[in-house]
Amino acid sequence: MDKPAKLIIAAQYYPPDKTTTAVYVGRIAHALAEDHRVVVISATPGSGDMNSPGNPAVVEIGHWHPPKSAVAQRAAGICLLAARMFFSILKRAKSEDIVFCVTTPFTLPYAVLLAAKFRRAATMLLIYDLYPEALEAAGLAKPNSLAVRLVRFANTLLFPRLDAIIVIGRDVPPLIQKYPGVEARRLHYIPNWALVPIGYREIDPTNRFRASDPSQFIVALSGNLGFTHDAATVVEAARLLQGERHIHFILSGWGVGWNALNDLFAMDRLENVTVLKPVPETELVEFLSAADAWIIPYRRGCAGVSIPSRLYNILAVGRAVLLASDVDSEAALVLNEEAIGWVVPPESPVELARAIREAAEDRQATTEKGKRAAEVAAKYREELAFTRYRQAVRGVKQAQGLSD
Repeated sequence: MDKPAKLIIAAQYYPPDKTTTAVYVGRIAHALAEDHRVVVISATPGSGDMNSPGNPAVVEIGHWHPPKSAVAQRAAGICLLAARMFFSILKRAKSEDIVFCVTTPFTLPYAVLLAAKFRRAATMLLIYDLYPEALEAAGLAKPNSLAVRLVRFANTLLFPRLDAIIVIGRDVPPLIQKYPGVEARRLHYIPNWALVPIGYREIDPTNRFRASDPSQFIVALSGNLGFTHDAATVVEAARLLQGERHIHFILSGWGVGWNALNDLFAMDRLENVTVLKPVPETELVEFLSAADAWIIPYRRGCAGVSIPSRLYNILAVGRAVLLASDVDSEAALVLNEEAIGWVVPPESPVELARAIREAAEDRQATTEKGKRAAEVAAKYREELAFTRYRQAVRGVKQAQGLSD
């Protein structure tokens, strides 16, 4: 590289990976490359083959991908990735650069941004999941455990020293500002956006994803279910509604939460539930349009911890949302502000079943919520997000006295 990069983006996931994180990071990198010299350091196989004039330069580093079931090996793998990223940043970053890191995996920011500080480069952090809060909400660590205390200590050192912190939910800043020295002016709220074309889709009785009886009210669940999601609430709500034949559930997705959901479904195959294999991206719009309303189920204590990016795609096709979540979460704020769905307490099958019953009993009102949802989705367009990302980068440059 003859010239130092103006902006170095460190991310585990990047196209051609198809995960939501990879898609968002890829689009952000391409948008910023219109105004800045961008280098992406990626751990995604094949990402280094995507270099072309006018696009971000991609440096691919090797990464060990043990199976998800091998917990100890995966822990070692993310630590090894962090170490490789540390040396890659140390090799490439200069004092006139900005190093931009994504919080996936959670070990990455500490290594990447430490290397950036060694090189006296400016630093930016994009928070998709907040740790250790995500570990606590998922029940993987206790609040006073050694792991949680170590991560909090690392955050105490990291957060106040960042030049910019980008959050995708308004529920995140209160958690970050609990750390001493974090200045509000360095926090930037930039929500994600819909990845499908925005526009209300009429319910089509012939849609192949609808149940055998197209007149039924279809409530659906889709996407990646992680540790912060609660599949049991959905299954139990379906059990409570199994006597109401006009309501049918369609479930499709992946992730650790789906393993739990499939186990629950296998124990008692409910007649009002259809479980499908993960729907390919090419069929996503048709699938999202098949349901009358969509469920997003969270565990308790997930406000500010995990943001449902799937929300924006649901809004984009014009569907009401049934959200099980804390009332101060970003998704709950959107639904209540815009009147486009129902917010019920997390881990409460009775309340979720009640909201589903209400949505099914007044289909016209549910349809109107969906139509408003499509209008609201226009507030979350990618060009608006890109403008905010450019402003955040420009602000860091100005604060550091860097030229464009």
